[in-house]
Amino acid sequence: MSFLLRRLAFYLFTAWAAVTINFLLPRMMPGDPVLSLISRAQGQLDTDAIRSLYILFGLDEEKSFLRQYVEYLGQLLSGDLGLSFTFFPTPVAAVIGDSLPWTLALVGFTTVLSFLLGTGLGVLAGWRRGSWVELILPVTTFLASIPYFWLGLIAITLLAGQGGAFPASGGFDPGVVPAWDWEFIGSAIHHTLLPAATILVTSMAGWVLSMRNMMVTVSAEDYITVAHAKGLPERRVMLSYAARNALLPNVSGFALQLGLIVGGTLLVEIVFSYPGVGFQLFQAVGAKDYPLLQGIFLIVTLSVLAANLLADLVYLLLDPRTRREG
Repeated sequence: MSFLLRRLAFYLFTAWAAVTINFLLPRMMPGDPVLSLISRAQGQLDTDAIRSLYILFGLDEEKSFLRQYVEYLGQLLSGDLGLSFTFFPTPVAAVIGDSLPWTLALVGFTTVLSFLLGTGLGVLAGWRRGSWVELILPVTTFLASIPYFWLGLIAITLLAGQGGAFPASGGFDPGVVPAWDWEFIGSAIHHTLLPAATILVTSMAGWVLSMRNMMVTVSAEDYITVAHAKGLPERRVMLSYAARNALLPNVSGFALQLGLIVGGTLLVEIVFSYPGVGFQLFQAVGAKDYPLLQGIFLIVTLSVLAANLLADLVYLLLDPRTRREG
């Protein structure tokens, strides 16, 4: 229990630090976000209208820095992430809400599937050393070194475009109305297959290599020899004794790698013009949309923290020694 409480305290502190950095970002960056919005607007605004924009975006100079910070925390607690410059006056929460399901479908599916497939292949490759399973190691080593976006460009060149089997960009076919029907769902799946395969191939390779190396190390432990001496079935020794202990570092690495996967997915979404959070972030950077940048940064940070907390809970269940610390 003490282990869990310490981790919760750590993640709460980290979340507070992320929120504070998020508050400071537009105030530390060069330039004025409100003037950036005005420069793209048609016509001229009078002084009162400009001051209203500063108040609207929480940058009122008449308020103290501390008061702005407290009001910002209050807005976050109420779910208010501000208004987007690019899609003004649409709230940032609505913009992210439209793009987040696309990223969750892409990243969530590929992350879980790559972890399961890579871990399973790694278990077999490490347990059956010298067999045909180890032939995949050179291939996985090569694939693990390829960046997501570079493989995406190759995939578009070879498999997409005119005459290709897959679309080169977008989340669904032009003219299809987003709705819960088979026409839209089928079109969305068709557009997701190529970017998903790009992420899956490169991220799965790392899990194969790490799990294989851990299985080789665990196989030499005394408790594996004792399990064999007891006459336990080979499958049980492999899964219940070797794989369970070899899996522990991968569980921790799974959450740590999530941040890298999100970063890689951002580039994949840009390459494929996929309508997810990463593509929205790319557009926000180009448009200097500070509220949208803040909102996406906060969502990504909190998502990674939640994934790490979930990994800690799984680790707590898998490793009895952690439970005894409490």
